[in-house]
Amino acid sequence: MERFVIKGGRRLEGEVSISGAKNAVVAIIPAVILADGPCVLENIPQISDVAISLRILYEMGADVKQLGKGVYRIDATTITDPIVPYELAKLMRASYYFLGTLLGKFKRARVSMPGGCYLGDRPIDQHLKAFSSLGAACTLENGMIDIYADSLIGSQIYFDKITVGATINAILAAVKATGLTVIENAAKEPHIVDLANFLNSMGADIMGAGTDVIKIRGVRHLKGTEYAVIPDQIEAGTYMVAAAATRGNVLVKNVIPKHLESITARLSKIGVNVEEFDDSVRISVDGPLVKTSVKTMPHPGFPTDMQPQISALLCLAEGTSIVTEEIFNNRFRYVDQLRRMGADISVEGRVAVIEGVGKLMGAPVTAPDLRAGAALVIAGLAASGITEIDDIYHIERGYENIESKLRALGADIVKKSVPGNSVRKVAL
Repeated sequence: MERFVIKGGRRLEGEVSISGAKNAVVAIIPAVILADGPCVLENIPQISDVAISLRILYEMGADVKQLGKGVYRIDATTITDPIVPYELAKLMRASYYFLGTLLGKFKRARVSMPGGCYLGDRPIDQHLKAFSSLGAACTLENGMIDIYADSLIGSQIYFDKITVGATINAILAAVKATGLTVIENAAKEPHIVDLANFLNSMGADIMGAGTDVIKIRGVRHLKGTEYAVIPDQIEAGTYMVAAAATRGNVLVKNVIPKHLESITARLSKIGVNVEEFDDSVRISVDGPLVKTSVKTMPHPGFPTDMQPQISALLCLAEGTSIVTEEIFNNRFRYVDQLRRMGADISVEGRVAVIEGVGKLMGAPVTAPDLRAGAALVIAGLAASGITEIDDIYHIERGYENIESKLRALGADIVKKSVPGNSVRKVAL
């Protein structure tokens, strides 16, 4: 078992470069199955969810080669059996994207119910609704999802609620369906646009990604392509908040500032200086941090994946802040851990009331999920004393080399092996 040990109280200063977007790449990697030739993917982050996705392709028979740092050549034309290995699929939530891509390629798919972070009820009913609209039959038995169709026919798909995962799966299943598919009430996140751009570079005909109506005219063939994944807006936001929490001065590089607008707007409200450039943002603090209200919403609203991190920052702000979680119903599990560090937070349902304490204290804590783990790292960086964070495998699902990137900014953080049950790691 491994843990992070952080000696807090150091200002972060310098530059940090952001890796490729986790939420984009976990959809794009399964999408290569749809190609009739090899694909070369660039700006791929070295994170455990990527390792699992690539391993799934390899175990299914694909040829996976690493050409350089963050660059992979994947030939999935050798895959013949549309079954995702159970032991790998259960390790991450995004394994359900193999449903859409295998259905689109083979007209059948068999994938276990997904794993990943537990953030409350995350049903896949809207995914199955989309597949059914395209003409597929779905069964669920013994934790396995089976989907099959004689043919996929373009259709009208209306989601009862905005859902990123189902929007992506509907796109993956529809790109090779016969005729026109119209997805209404679609999610608009940047990684959905990135997936659409990737598929279009293969020859797909997708219009409207980034709006609430996406139109897909099915094509018979998709060619191999070369494609670079967009920067990770959540990783960028995490380093922005870490810089603010330590009252540092950090240039966050390799970003798309427009993707960060909801984050930068909220940081500005808190009293953080945000300076935007073409592909970078500078974060600094020269005055008090002040209270604000935050409500998570689908894009372009404030992202739920940044809610724990901004909450950690608000523990250091003056006054009473209100954080409302509108996306997931179990995203405040980290609160007990922050309380161990001296935070004053009360939670009622989907609302957290945060009384600023000005200063946190180092303590032994445990990361309950990916973004909560990032929040605890931020709290540890800002706290006085030593913070030890266990279950850091959650954090490594979504952050590439987080400890070395933070050390380069002046943080005192190390990864240590400790006795205990080890978490199985999947090699790239």
